[in-house]
Amino acid sequence: MRRLAAVVLTGTALLSGCSTEGNSGDPLQIANSLEPARPARSPAQSGTPEGAVLPLGRATAVVVAGDRVAVAVAEPPSVLLYPLDTLAGPTVVPLPGPAERLTALDGAVEAPVPGSGVVVTVRADGTTAERKVDGGPVDVAVVAGRTVVARRDAKLVGVDDRVVTGVSSPDQVVGVGDEAVVLDRPRSAVFDLRLSADADPDGGPKLGAGLRAGDGATSMVADRYGRVLVVDTRGGELMAFSVDPLIMRQRYPVPGAPYGMAYDPRRDLVWITLTELNQVVAFDVAGGEPVEKHRFATVRQPDSVAVDPGSGRVFVASGDGQGMQVIGT
Repeated sequence: MRRLAAVVLTGTALLSGCSTEGNSGDPLQIANSLEPARPARSPAQSGTPEGAVLPLGRATAVVVAGDRVAVAVAEPPSVLLYPLDTLAGPTVVPLPGPAERLTALDGAVEAPVPGSGVVVTVRADGTTAERKVDGGPVDVAVVAGRTVVARRDAKLVGVDDRVVTGVSSPDQVVGVGDEAVVLDRPRSAVFDLRLSADADPDGGPKLGAGLRAGDGATSMVADRYGRVLVVDTRGGELMAFSVDPLIMRQRYPVPGAPYGMAYDPRRDLVWITLTELNQVVAFDVAGGEPVEKHRFATVRQPDSVAVDPGSGRVFVASGDGQGMQVIGT
């Protein structure tokens, strides 16, 4: 396997947030017709999944929030809340439509429902609160006390009551300190979203630079070192970016169509699902290059993964209705 490659940034790789959609001269756009990368269609399972498997319909996301593990399923659209201590029969919380992502926030779960234009807050007891968010909300983060919502259909990012344009497909957002990073899947690019009061003369948020992230970036997480870790599903790589300024610091080969990601801050492990292989792999990212620590067979179509930082248990949810796998490490 190739070793990690350090990347030296060149000026031609950067782009301001004011891009023109469909412009083939855009250095972040590699084709006139853009198609986001997707998880590979997994083969039939060749190995026995590690750990236990709970029966579950087609999952779209999984996250650990407080003392619950929450799974979004597509049919019927709902969030299932399992107690971490027993993983007993879940509390089923209906949604007005499928949620693509789930975000843990203060023990509750934020479930954006793009088709219905709402974000549903699911509390640990199964009660909910719903707020209207126009423009196809697909991801939510709270960064420096500000609520940031990626609104894909509207081609903008909401920051509290302000909006930031310039990303043609805001698909995911994560916070890194007082800043945020936005992932544009069709362009396989990341953007620095500056939230600090001095980012703009009027004190508003401002989109900074954009940078290519491989050939088909799909998922990202922030680590405790102030970096954003991104997987390139098409190119089979794990990348690390620093922010302020946005610079690619590391690239490391991860064959097998990496897709789902979760980060364990206590153990400095990033867990990545490999959809071509029906596997999940964990890398220690504390040092100068990723070091593989674990590799397990999974349920078929392992599109989503979450980790409980308390116990270190890993939850892999199948996008093909094959259940949720629980791995005790």
